[in-house]
Amino acid sequence: MGGGYCSCGSLRSAGTLSRFRDPLPVPREKKPFYRSRGKSYYSLTMSQFRQSLHSELPETAVWGFDGTYPGPTIRVKEGELVFVQWNNALPEHHLLPVDHTVHGAGTGVPVVRTVTHVHGASVHPDSDGYPEAWFTKNFEQTGPFFTRKIYRYENRQQPCTLWYHDHALGITRLNVYAGLAGFYLIEPGSKDRRFNLPSGEYDIPLLIQDRSFNVDGSLYYTAQKGSPVEGPETTVVDMFFGDTNLVNGKVWPYLEVKPRKYRFRLLNGANSRVYTLYLDTGQPMYQIATDSGYREKPALLRNLTLAPAERAEVIVDFANMEGSQVVLRNSAPAPFPAGPLPDESTGTVMAFRVKGDPGGIDHFSIPEELNKVPPVSINDVCRTRYLTLDSAADRFGRDLMLLNKLTWDDPVTELPVLGTSEIWFFINLTGHTHPIHLHLVDFQITGRRAIDTEWFKEKGELKYTGPTQPADREEEGWKDTVRANPGEVTGVKARFVPFSGLFVWHCHILEHEDYEMMRPFIVIRPEENP
Repeated sequence: MGGGYCSCGSLRSAGTLSRFRDPLPVPREKKPFYRSRGKSYYSLTMSQFRQSLHSELPETAVWGFDGTYPGPTIRVKEGELVFVQWNNALPEHHLLPVDHTVHGAGTGVPVVRTVTHVHGASVHPDSDGYPEAWFTKNFEQTGPFFTRKIYRYENRQQPCTLWYHDHALGITRLNVYAGLAGFYLIEPGSKDRRFNLPSGEYDIPLLIQDRSFNVDGSLYYTAQKGSPVEGPETTVVDMFFGDTNLVNGKVWPYLEVKPRKYRFRLLNGANSRVYTLYLDTGQPMYQIATDSGYREKPALLRNLTLAPAERAEVIVDFANMEGSQVVLRNSAPAPFPAGPLPDESTGTVMAFRVKGDPGGIDHFSIPEELNKVPPVSINDVCRTRYLTLDSAADRFGRDLMLLNKLTWDDPVTELPVLGTSEIWFFINLTGHTHPIHLHLVDFQITGRRAIDTEWFKEKGELKYTGPTQPADREEEGWKDTVRANPGEVTGVKARFVPFSGLFVWHCHILEHEDYEMMRPFIVIRPEENP
């Protein structure tokens, strides 16, 4: 297990694997080392091990937390003060091919390094998982922004589904693809008993990702075709799409369910693939939460779209469906929104097999109202920023995606003031959708509006070609990641609280994030405002 990456030279066809052969694994919940008086402490360790991702494949070498991929679920209470030590016990050599021409991944840094980010968490900068705060095995080497071994999470947020994943500069796409991801759930405090949502065995997180395999069962990650770089092969491709879908680390699994209501926490944890999810029976999903908390009211949806890092909580009612098989499918093109439609392999996600009796009276409910989500107002906005999403080429002629035509190492240009609200408009001048994630803050989508991109490129002026469109139904409410579609201006409004300091914003297509489509921003205190 300590060896480096080795390409088998032969990609295994997805068509050779049976669908719905293996049961869905449900990540176990991580127990704290201690919990007392509103405080708890956890310790999780990253390592390499072998795990069965499909019973017709040999066991696959993967990376994970505490010996599992995905890692164990951390479930905490709203307002609980949580300390986590993220330990690195990974081998010296990477499981996948590292491209040393990528910024932050040159030969001057250790090949294997990690830093964990709890996606969506509102935390102090030194606990956010800054890309250059990486560390190696046993903290023997650390990055220039590393300051602490134990991270602190205040969890002063509304109940929501978050997730943790690696965020090391230049190799995030590889570390996450290898398996470094898991759920982090903030539950209502002890005084919050407003809802009677499905819970316990009927509350199931679903981490959806795509992967490809070599014939020996090892993970396949593509090399760049026709690379102009002499020497080692490069892997900084524009986007990566696997030919199978995994849920909770298993290829096309099935879940036996009872004929009653279930709550599913859907997470798109793919590197690049967008999913538009629907049930092949045509039955609805009742969405109750977005990325950052409960919706105002449940939404009855026949399908919902999730870009990488987006989440949605839904309730599905399997009542009176005994003996049925319900297949969760995907209809999103790749790349999104104008690429080829999925084939049978990438269009299939998992199956639900409805068996037995309800196991007693189904007393769970779908509430009529869930949350107070204020309408988007511009009255308190102190600044509006227009930020471009650009495509370019590097010195070798390879695809390069940029934010505002700047690279990671360029000077910081976004300095919001602590306690103030801003609207950020993302002007997408590229040919596909970018899921843009802002650390620290939650936001609301102000709308999208089509523009003449060629006019903008030539004159630097916005020429709108249609009216402002509201957020899609599944996006209503609080978000931390937004789909910025091509040829559109997408607006989000955020209030920059409660911490000041250094954070990042980036595209969550990991191949883009790793190759310059990420920028730092600094929340400054009012007294620092020039």
